[in-house]
Amino acid sequence: MAGGPTPGAAGQELLLGRAHGEPQQPLRQQIKQDEQDQSQDRPLRHRGLQHEHLIRVPDASATAPVSRTGLLDLRLGLETLARQQQLHDAVTPGIQPSTYVDPSPAESAAAPRSRDIPVVAGGDGDANQSAGDSSSYFLPRGAPNIVIPLTHQGHQRADISSPRNHRTSVAPVSASALASHRTMARRESLTEIRAANPDLALSGNIISATFNIPHALTYHKGADWDLKPRRGQSALSDSFTYLSSDATPWNHTVVAWTGEIEHPHDVAAAAAAASLPDSPGVATTVGASSLNALSAPVPVDAHTRLPTPPPLDGLWISKDDQTRLEYQLSHSKTIPTIPVWLTDDAEASDDGAIVLRDQARWRRYAQHDLYTLFHYKQHEPTDGRKERVQWTDYYRMNQKFANKIIEAYKPGDIVIVHDYYLMLLPSMLRQRIPNMYISFFLHSPFPSSEFLRCLPRRKEVLEGVLGANLVGFQSYSYSRHFLSCCTRILGFPSDTLGIDAYGTRVQVGVFPIGIDATKVEKFAWADSVNEKYDALRDMYRGKKIIVGRDRLDTVRGVAQKLQAFERFLEMYPEWREKVVLIQVTSPTSVDAETDDAENKIGSRVNELVMKINGHYGSLGFSPVQHYPQYLSQDEYFALLRAGDIGLITSVRDGMNTTSLEYIVCQKQGHGPLILSEFSGTAGSLGDAIHINPWDLSGVADKINSALTMPDEQRTVMQQSLFHHVTTHNVQSWIIRFIRKVCNVLGEANSTNATPLLDRATLLSQYRSAGKRLFMFDYDGTLTPIVREPSAAIPSERIIHSLRLLAADARNAVWIISGRDQEFLKHHLGHISQMGFSAEHGSFMRNPGSEDWVNLAEKFDMGWQAEVMDVFQKYTDRVPGSFIERKRCALTWHYRLADPEQGLHMSRECHKELEAGVGSKWDVEVMPGKANIEVRPTFINKGEIAKRLIATYHNPNAAPTEQDPNPGKVEFALCMGDDFTDEDMFRSLNGASGPILKADHVFTVTVGASTKVTLAKWHLLEPEDVIECVSLLAVAEGPRGTERMGEVNLAALSTVEGQIPVGEK
Repeated sequence: MAGGPTPGAAGQELLLGRAHGEPQQPLRQQIKQDEQDQSQDRPLRHRGLQHEHLIRVPDASATAPVSRTGLLDLRLGLETLARQQQLHDAVTPGIQPSTYVDPSPAESAAAPRSRDIPVVAGGDGDANQSAGDSSSYFLPRGAPNIVIPLTHQGHQRADISSPRNHRTSVAPVSASALASHRTMARRESLTEIRAANPDLALSGNIISATFNIPHALTYHKGADWDLKPRRGQSALSDSFTYLSSDATPWNHTVVAWTGEIEHPHDVAAAAAAASLPDSPGVATTVGASSLNALSAPVPVDAHTRLPTPPPLDGLWISKDDQTRLEYQLSHSKTIPTIPVWLTDDAEASDDGAIVLRDQARWRRYAQHDLYTLFHYKQHEPTDGRKERVQWTDYYRMNQKFANKIIEAYKPGDIVIVHDYYLMLLPSMLRQRIPNMYISFFLHSPFPSSEFLRCLPRRKEVLEGVLGANLVGFQSYSYSRHFLSCCTRILGFPSDTLGIDAYGTRVQVGVFPIGIDATKVEKFAWADSVNEKYDALRDMYRGKKIIVGRDRLDTVRGVAQKLQAFERFLEMYPEWREKVVLIQVTSPTSVDAETDDAENKIGSRVNELVMKINGHYGSLGFSPVQHYPQYLSQDEYFALLRAGDIGLITSVRDGMNTTSLEYIVCQKQGHGPLILSEFSGTAGSLGDAIHINPWDLSGVADKINSALTMPDEQRTVMQQSLFHHVTTHNVQSWIIRFIRKVCNVLGEANSTNATPLLDRATLLSQYRSAGKRLFMFDYDGTLTPIVREPSAAIPSERIIHSLRLLAADARNAVWIISGRDQEFLKHHLGHISQMGFSAEHGSFMRNPGSEDWVNLAEKFDMGWQAEVMDVFQKYTDRVPGSFIERKRCALTWHYRLADPEQGLHMSRECHKELEAGVGSKWDVEVMPGKANIEVRPTFINKGEIAKRLIATYHNPNAAPTEQDPNPGKVEFALCMGDDFTDEDMFRSLNGASGPILKADHVFTVTVGASTKVTLAKWHLLEPEDVIECVSLLAVAEGPRGTERMGEVNLAALSTVEGQIPVGEK
């Protein structure tokens, strides 16, 4: 079907707007008031949409008028949204995505501080792509559309209609006008935010942690750094620009890695490589500078990649040059940034100079393991050596981010951590500052528990995220998967609103990100874009254009798109030679080590393109125009505007911003959007045409339906989508997210929060201490809880680690257990350098001795007969229960009984003992893990802990047989899992400060995440305890042939500043 004529002068007049009449009187009054405001240097705010008026960016050569036609319906819709906003301020998971998405219109952007905005629009929001040649695709951003004054010039109405088909339907209101409706009469002040959250003591500062700074850097020794725009995550960068502007009351700082730093020699080498001729017999369009009919039909060779500089031994950067870059970034007028330098500490010289080697190593684990698995792709099994090193680098990178944030942090700051590169960071920050305000937002999909189980470090990743107060996702399904993983993998209780983790509540919400629609609209109708748009429409005159833009990645569904298009041409022959698919595929961001996978998908795409063009094409026409290259900004927006259909067939995606930008660019064309239901955007764009990319015939049907859709239906669909995109933009997204963070913090009770044990800090303190004291519980700490108590046998690994610890003369190692003497002697008694306390402190055996000291021998044990009678009565009532008789304590176990009956009868038994023997004797009735124990009151683990501190903390004492290494205790580690161990924690906490330094004491509870404890740290299970003990045992001395576990290796490498040579 032929399109309309190519717009000429008249068409350009339509495109740019024509004058139609004079403004009404109320508008003149408003403009007059605005002029008064402007003369008084006050920001000019739009007062709503009750009058039509022009919106003009300062210094712009042309105005973008807003049609008044149809504003009544728009106003009614906005009033409805406003009422919904009052009733629904925060995102509520657990209901349908189309309902729970916060319908608040967009916040208008603030006045630009500079026109040097470093990231361009266009591309997938979850793409973290390396910097490339910016001459084509990346142009400097225009000023953020934040405060836009009204002027006298051009008050007339304009009829903006599509030059392609000259429709007379109502043109939608511009994005800037929609954004202005949301602008409040005055900006919400920090005073108001603090008044709404008086207990938070907010500082007014926000620290955003993201992986890459929004610049690609080129290093010039002794001179200013070159800062070029970086590809990818334009929406996130726009949110940073907005937060850093005067439109919000917040002081905003970004903490991010420098990214791979280029040297001028590298740039020259890349340019030289790009100028080399292609290999014989291989045609390529990688170097094509524009969309043209000659470049597209011939696909590139599958092995062709963008030229990359050859690897160098390292890049040396002096301290002065580091300081120069830090100054440039921190004084940015758009996004103040603190760079994180990622390098091995051992490579830093005394004068502060650093050497950067293999800079891509810091992104490998996130891209190869997390990104792929989160997009439901599994790796082939390997021996794990490469993954072991990559995990260590990932852990160290997150630690370096934590260090940099701590340097910038002030009490009351809000920290927002972004994306899968920094999933360990929330927990690391919580370990350093337990009351820090932390949130986390994942921009990519999150997989189901069945897939996440395939990740070897799944537990550590989940525990890392749970350090946040609020965790945000793009869609409801992703949040549901996360909650399920926390329950199924970690065993943490959860509901639709959050998770109980480490003594506190972690809330989960859904916050679909948007784009800066006002800026996209401005760029899309620039003169340079108009020229390319006209050229495209003229080139494909008489053809319907289907637009696709994706990364060359299996999860983007390019192969499925081509197969569906082939099926469409087969099913609907009437469209042959009348429809063209323009598919742009940019190189993947994943490192070169995935070349094989990329080559496979590249070859597959090329084969499909050649097959379709060979079967359905002709000498003068190819139905598929494939451009495997980056596009310039003008080309990108011209292509989106020229499309009759936007086709997105991703098989797994986060928030696909290409779909949002297509909607804005179709303000006049009303081209339908066909969107994969597997995209994170699908839940937000309910009026788009949703498809299953695996159903090729179904996709073909939808393409035909979109092509034959009546104009009225297209217009209604486009206006609804346009309204959603322009009112749910990136500015409203970040404000809504921060508002939710403040609400969560106001509701949270973080006083009981117990962070995950920081192994790096533990190891560092251990190494620096001259004298150390260890106190370990046994059941549930060194060994897991089992149904039969006699089966709780220590593993060879924990025995070996305890032996190594006890053999160090600087260490005093004690097992403080409820077990009797015979059990402890049988299983651990052969470690002569270790001390023991049995029956919760009733008996003690000092290191190097075989004799047990009875601390309760003078206590009357007449109470035991009465307790035995009660225990026997309940043993008869509860099948599977039994009595354990110790010399100073009696225990009734019901682990083998029916759980419900055992728990119910234990409560009855406890009440009876408290009322009877507890009121007549000086004994304590203690409920435990599936047991009840009765013991003398004065005998408990806390008293033993006090005794040991008094024995070993002797600054001026002489060596004795019991303490051959006198002096101050400079490191104390106490681990336990149940109620009886709280006495030890209480004693050690009491000694912190007066006797021991607080940062020298590590009290660690083991077990349930909901536990309220006196301990300062938390571990999930006995296996974690064994790992920590093993880490300390081998920290100073030969490690033998056994390779260290990944988690311990990461902690050791963090302390040492590099991966030990023998562990690579």
